[in-house]
Order: sequence, then structure tokens, then C-alpha cells
Amino acid sequence: MEHKKTYQSQTFHLDKGTFIIEGPVSRIHLDSMTFDDGLTAFRQPEDQFEAVKEISELAEGRIFILRNNQHIVGYVTYHYPDPLERWSSGNLAYLIELGAIEISLPYRHLHLGSELIKISLAADEYEDYIVLTTEYYWHWDFKNSGLDVFEYKKLMQKLMGYGGLEIFATDDPEITSHPANCLMARIGSRITIEQLQAFDDIRYMNRFFF
Repeated sequence: MEHKKTYQSQTFHLDKGTFIIEGPVSRIHLDSMTFDDGLTAFRQPEDQFEAVKEISELAEGRIFILRNNQHIVGYVTYHYPDPLERWSSGNLAYLIELGAIEISLPYRHLHLGSELIKISLAADEYEDYIVLTTEYYWHWDFKNSGLDVFEYKKLMQKLMGYGGLEIFATDDPEITSHPANCLMARIGSRITIEQLQAFDDIRYMNRFFF
């Protein structure tokens, strides 16, 4: 499958400065930037920045960033599912994962997360993909948000909804291990019935055991 990547960009002139959302960005572009110290949700900032750069070099990988001048304060990643997770088991070339979205705490009040999701999924090529995301409560920032687990779940579902992702049922043990976890996906308009069936088969791998 040829992974077309159409560059998208939007500029926001706010009281706190000018911010740009853009992507997919290349490794060379990322190498010219700095990465905010507050981006610590998944690993230390320097390690996460390197992981983001590596994703940008993947054939299917896409990195969209939120930046102030040349300083990255937020990002979202798209790539194939981890080989150790069930979502990769069908080797579906059209199934990609929204792997991570993060905005540094001092910039969350700007409410640009929804714009980051919308812009990152705006290109026409996504109509040829199923984009999924797995939402796990242990990744969420309860301390700084002041939200409980179900309020945060509602927040994440609303955020993903800006990109057209909807809730899908599954028997995946990690999803079903807690009622706040959920699977969400965006089904491209050019996805065929056969392709959708293959996705359904992965969502319900244990259905024949009941």
C-alpha cells in the first residue's frame, strides 16, 4: 500500500503567542526543533523526542506537531499497531493507530488539542484507512486535570471525536479490564465491506469461545 502523506498546516494567533499545527513533519524538520520538557506522559522528553523522530521515518508513520516558533509543545503520532498487540495480527496495511497525543501542561489551557486532532486527520488519504486508538486510563493525567476516571474518559472520547473517531466494542482483554478503557476508530469512506470485516474479526478474536 502506498502511504500518501499530504502536508497540513494552520496558524493560531493567540494572546500567548503564535502557534502552528503542522504535519506530517519529516525527521529533518524535527531535528531543527526543540522538545518541551513537559512532554513526559510516556517517557522522558529526550527519549520521547527520539521516538517521535523514529516514527516520522516509517513508511506509514505520521507526526503532527503543535509548536511555538521552533519549540514543540504538543504532538500526535500515527503508525502501525505494535507487533505485540492484537491490532497488528491481521497485517492489515490500511489499519493504522493513533498512538499518542500529548500537549505540555503549560499549554493545555489554549485548547488546541481538538485542532491538533482535526488537522492531523483532515487529508483525503485517511478515507483509505481505518484509524484506531486504544484509550487506557493508566495513561491519563488525573493529577493535573482534577478529573476522575470517567470524566477523563468522556474528555478523551470528545477529543477523539473531533477527528471523527467513534467508540467500537471489542473483547480485547486490555480494553475490557477496566470500564474506563475503550477502543475508538475512524472508518474511512473508501473502506470496503471486506476490509471492515477483517477489522471486526480482530475486534472479536474470542467470540467463538462463548
